[in-house]
Amino acid sequence: MSQTLDCAELLRRAVRPTTFVQSRTLSELSGANVLIASETFQHTGSFKFRAAYNVAQQTNAPHLIAASSGNFGQALACACQLLSKQCTIVMPSTSAQVKIDAVRYYGGIVEIVDTTKISRAERVKQLAFEDPDAQVVSAYDDQLVIDGNSSLGDELVAYVEKFAYGEKFDAIIVPVGGGGLASGIIRALQRHNDQTHVYGAEPKMANDASRSLQEGKIVKNESEPQSIADGARTLSVGLNNWPILQSGLQAIIEVEEASIEDAVRVLFTTANLKVEPTGALAVAALLARKELFAKKNVCCIVSGGNVDAAVYRRILSE
Repeated sequence: MSQTLDCAELLRRAVRPTTFVQSRTLSELSGANVLIASETFQHTGSFKFRAAYNVAQQTNAPHLIAASSGNFGQALACACQLLSKQCTIVMPSTSAQVKIDAVRYYGGIVEIVDTTKISRAERVKQLAFEDPDAQVVSAYDDQLVIDGNSSLGDELVAYVEKFAYGEKFDAIIVPVGGGGLASGIIRALQRHNDQTHVYGAEPKMANDASRSLQEGKIVKNESEPQSIADGARTLSVGLNNWPILQSGLQAIIEVEEASIEDAVRVLFTTANLKVEPTGALAVAALLARKELFAKKNVCCIVSGGNVDAAVYRRILSE
């Protein structure tokens, strides 16, 4: 067995299988036949563990450094703890406290930065210069990250083959920040020769990926957008992800901030799922474009559930 296959098998054994939830109410609300693929029960509460573990197991560096708003940071901290490595996570001061606490819980070192004064990327460079033996890891712009995330796409294909009785998905809707998750799912579908259409879901106020598709080149945000969907606060999609997204996405659906919060409430009331705003992007896109998905078999990727308690309480109360 090759090293690549060995690593893939180790990853498969390390991750928790995604949780599939069928919601009749959500299907009625959207006019589509909806299946939720929820990563809220994944290790560390989001899909990011897939990528983080895959990166950590395939590098020899004893110390990994990454920038993260939270989910990748805690996933990498957990993976490094499991693999006896050290990690430092550079996080913006606007990060949810629950995510900062989680990185520390798993043994990661947290570096808080004010992004109005210094970018996360610049602080990562400084830390890497201070420790030449460390390796810088991207939360989304890395082939190992894409490969790790593709394991979720493999599970989507396997679900259809095993449980869907021949009824394939017409569409898969996936949140887009840096593009690592969407790229991984597209890669997996291509590997299985699956022609299912993939749609991205992105906050309108952080729509660099959508604008990139429209203009045919990577378009960057001038500053880190302060969407409530903190996992989508990227300046641009990754260089490794861009050609995959450009060729593999049907479109990116932009959603308003209020619609994202609505989707968080909908997932709580219709599927009994605690979901963070970024994780609700796919359902927000589904409900915003009902006419596009009417009467179709749609899989919505709920990417994570690590929401700050105060933010979640406010959203539900409204």
